[in-house]
Amino acid sequence: MIDLDKNFNTTKNPNIPDLFPGDSVSVHVRIKEGERERIQEFKGTIIRLRKGGNNTNFTVRRTASNGIGVERTFLIHSPRIDKVVVERHTHVRRAQLYFLRERTGKKAHLKQKFD
Repeated sequence: MIDLDKNFNTTKNPNIPDLFPGDSVSVHVRIKEGERERIQEFKGTIIRLRKGGNNTNFTVRRTASNGIGVERTFLIHSPRIDKVVVERHTHVRRAQLYFLRERTGKKAHLKQKFD
């Protein structure tokens, strides 16, 4: 019998470090516009990590202008991700930080973790 998992497993992108919920990250994504390709930076806080083989992904939330929250989900195995820079680790007690969706300003602040 053929093992399909072995055939379709891809390797993790080496430019992505170990990520945890609550980390402040800067994700550099390659965007293709017509014939040209450029790198766009998306800065925010990781509010969710989903594990599941090739479908492993993480969701980053940032506050855009006028206090509007923007969330974007990235695949860990995606070749479109150029690099991920972890700017700050924070102390959280939850795996999914959905409570940050209702909070703005200082209430949305997470305490920094010092290793």
